[in-house]
Amino acid sequence: MKKNSLKYWIFGFTCIFMVVVKPAKAQLYASADFDSKYEMLLSNPGVQIEATEAINKLYNFKFAEADAEFRWLRYRYPNHPMPYFLMGLAEWWKIVPNTDDTRYDDRCIALMDTCITLAEKLYDIRENKIEPSFFLAAAYAFKGRIHSERKHWSRATFAGKNALKYLERCKGQSEISPELLFGDGLFNYFAEWIPDNYPLLKPVLWLFPKGNKQMGIQQLEKVGNNAFYTRTEARYFLLQIYGYENQYAKSYDLAKYSWETYPDNPYFERYYLRSAFVRGNSDEAEKIANSILAKIDAGKTGYEAVSGRNAAYVLAYYANNYHRDLPKAKLYYQKTLDYSTQAKAFTSGYYLASLVGLGRIAEKEKNYDAAREYYKTAVDRGEKKSTQVKEAKDALSNLNKVRREERRKQRN
Repeated sequence: MKKNSLKYWIFGFTCIFMVVVKPAKAQLYASADFDSKYEMLLSNPGVQIEATEAINKLYNFKFAEADAEFRWLRYRYPNHPMPYFLMGLAEWWKIVPNTDDTRYDDRCIALMDTCITLAEKLYDIRENKIEPSFFLAAAYAFKGRIHSERKHWSRATFAGKNALKYLERCKGQSEISPELLFGDGLFNYFAEWIPDNYPLLKPVLWLFPKGNKQMGIQQLEKVGNNAFYTRTEARYFLLQIYGYENQYAKSYDLAKYSWETYPDNPYFERYYLRSAFVRGNSDEAEKIANSILAKIDAGKTGYEAVSGRNAAYVLAYYANNYHRDLPKAKLYYQKTLDYSTQAKAFTSGYYLASLVGLGRIAEKEKNYDAAREYYKTAVDRGEKKSTQVKEAKDALSNLNKVRREERRKQRN
């Protein structure tokens, strides 16, 4: 397989592998009565009751508090893969706000490796293979996702193949637990979405069962409403899927609900901002953007340059196009550039659009040299076919005409 094909195969299917995301729920202080009645921790209601607070802390980016409860879970069930998976999941969510951040990779992978080791032992001794298969699929999926993000294609391929192997053993078992429908939903959606968006993968994907995007969405929505461990992870994927499918109303409603549930989760707040902005809810979007920037200034966990770039651009856009406040627009366009520089996101739409915005303001102020530099930087750094590059090229051409006309007038 060619390297590019391999890259796309890894990237695409690691999304499916993230079936792993399922056990995103911690479990604490499970009673002996429940332990004797329920073989699977996934279906143990005592564990679910005690896990609720820990999981809420995880998704609300209170990682230290969540970790203390996960460690108690590890003490309670020292030979079960779940505690290690949940601790690894917390490390993954530290990466989510900015997937270029590699600080948490090693610990996340180490915890997933421990989860795999314990799940393999559980798989060997249990007649019912579903729960260990679930954790094996999940842990391998997260490893595959991290290796894919880091372009470690051979390691991502190995992890991805293992994730798919164990995912297949969980497939169609949703009658046992709504958690297991999560994998079916992801597979159904992405097995159809990937070949539509990555045609080079079609020769590889014909080996797998066909997907059904609409069924996949319906299954994920059911998980998002009814499951315990995979509920928030299903919503995490649905936010992305609604964007792919241009279902902006659904994206807005889900993003708002997710942020209201976890108000200090930067990923959900960023999606809430984006969906409010796309729908034209200007007052709401400005309020969210200011909230994000205030949390960055306060040093809140997970709030960093990627979220700051988005928030600053929204405020610049409204200042420039709605409030006609050019000084404030310049301030926030420059903040967008600064945050983009911190994130090394020099080809992002926010960065390029801010360059164009600053160029147009400079033109209005008759600072033509500055305007030219902004436009040229956008052309040099952006992708040739991007809307922002085309806009910058047109602006440069028009600027040259304006300057020629001014010189002609001066000569006359």
